[in-house]
Amino acid sequence: MSRNLIARIAVAIVFIPVILWISYQGGLLFFGMVLLFALIAMSEFLLAEGIRPANWQFWLTQAAVVLSLYLHFRVHDDTGAAALMVLFPVAAAFFLITGAILGMGRQSPQELFTRHAHLIWGIVYVALLYPQVLHLGLGIPPFNGGDTMLFLFGLLWVGDTAAMGIGGWLGKTKLAPTVSPNKTVAGFVGGVAGALAIGVLMYFWRFDSLPIYHVLLIAAGASVFGQLGDLVESMWKRSMGIKDSSRLIPGHGGILDRFDSLLFAAPFVHAYLWWLAHS
Repeated sequence: MSRNLIARIAVAIVFIPVILWISYQGGLLFFGMVLLFALIAMSEFLLAEGIRPANWQFWLTQAAVVLSLYLHFRVHDDTGAAALMVLFPVAAAFFLITGAILGMGRQSPQELFTRHAHLIWGIVYVALLYPQVLHLGLGIPPFNGGDTMLFLFGLLWVGDTAAMGIGGWLGKTKLAPTVSPNKTVAGFVGGVAGALAIGVLMYFWRFDSLPIYHVLLIAAGASVFGQLGDLVESMWKRSMGIKDSSRLIPGHGGILDRFDSLLFAAPFVHAYLWWLAHS
């Protein structure tokens, strides 16, 4: 067994129970965990982009992350229109402030525009997607936040393992050869199949109040969006010429690497559960 695999297993044994325990506690504790992950993820993104803590862009971007998550936490009781409206002022203010300051920069227009575009990409990726995780963990009545996070983490983790196993066994056709050469169409299908298996398990264990087809649709949709999220993060890393977003987590890379699937799956699950709760 390789050292990398041993490290991955050890980290999983220690941190998965902690993350799930905090998810079931909810409230401020869960908010603090999500905020911490979001700030670390934003730091990884900025450092990879060459933006250091001595740069004003570093702290302005982190402030936008804090503001976005705090506002979403405050409006969580109304996860519909109020939460949706939080997205626009934060993104618009960040766009205007960073654009105005960079517009007075001394670098070439090409460099300034590229920097601005990258900052906007980063703020959308972290500050506007992590709040979707926050809403799920805080709970969308009648759905318990801890159960929802257990379902989401389980289908993503098992789906990822199934995708690797089936992709390595049957995979021939590349899914995205320039972005992630190791991913195959068979692996993608295997990931969805693994997620559906978790969906069946969770239906009989925690979600039997829902028709099973809803649980399976959530599992399949989250798997599809999660695997696409993995590709999006890989696209960013390859554009930057890096393998991992950081070396923070032994055997896993960084926070962006570990939760890339979660960030794309969470908005889908959030929207689906909100629709079920209000239909």
